[in-house]
Amino acid sequence: MSFLRFILQNRGQVLELTAEHLWLVGISTLFATLIGVPLGILVAHWPRLNKPVLGSANIIQTIPSLALFGFLLPVPWLGNRVDRLAILALTLYALLPIIRNTYTGIRGVDPAVMEAGRGMGLTDSQLLFQVELPLAVSVILSGVRTAVVISVGLATIAAAIGAGGLGEFIFRGLAMVDNRVILAGAVPAAILALLADLGVGWLERRLQPR
Repeated sequence: MSFLRFILQNRGQVLELTAEHLWLVGISTLFATLIGVPLGILVAHWPRLNKPVLGSANIIQTIPSLALFGFLLPVPWLGNRVDRLAILALTLYALLPIIRNTYTGIRGVDPAVMEAGRGMGLTDSQLLFQVELPLAVSVILSGVRTAVVISVGLATIAAAIGAGGLGEFIFRGLAMVDNRVILAGAVPAAILALLADLGVGWLERRLQPR
């Protein structure tokens, strides 16, 4: 296949762009997890925050990715570094599945288990870290899994603003009308999404309460 020959001939650049892609996805998913899990816990314990938090995350999902990059470009600190802008945009897109699954996981803990914990004298923070989160961790990881797959796909759009990643091949191939170059970006991105899905899925099954 001609695109495989193209990848072999340009393997150095393919590896470099793949590393950039992994960096964008990894950092944005980490930030989304650090923000989304506490927000999900907050919403689960204070239901009145459900609509503003989940509503805001839903609104972000409806904004087209290129439009969001465009909205963020004028911000001085972000506009100077396109990688920062891309990471922020990917973080915002990854929030919804993590917040929603954290909320679902915490709310899905059996009330009888919670009452048993309180009967043993556990404080609210002990209940959270010793009961709720361990029982909800597989559901939370399911949200992280979805967020990673979404981020791998959206990170290709980051090349439109010069943030690097495998999207560079895709946009270059579109400009040249060359399917080999398009596939050189699209196929590795699809493989990354598949591997991320399998890896996080394996971790999710390992941590599922028995």
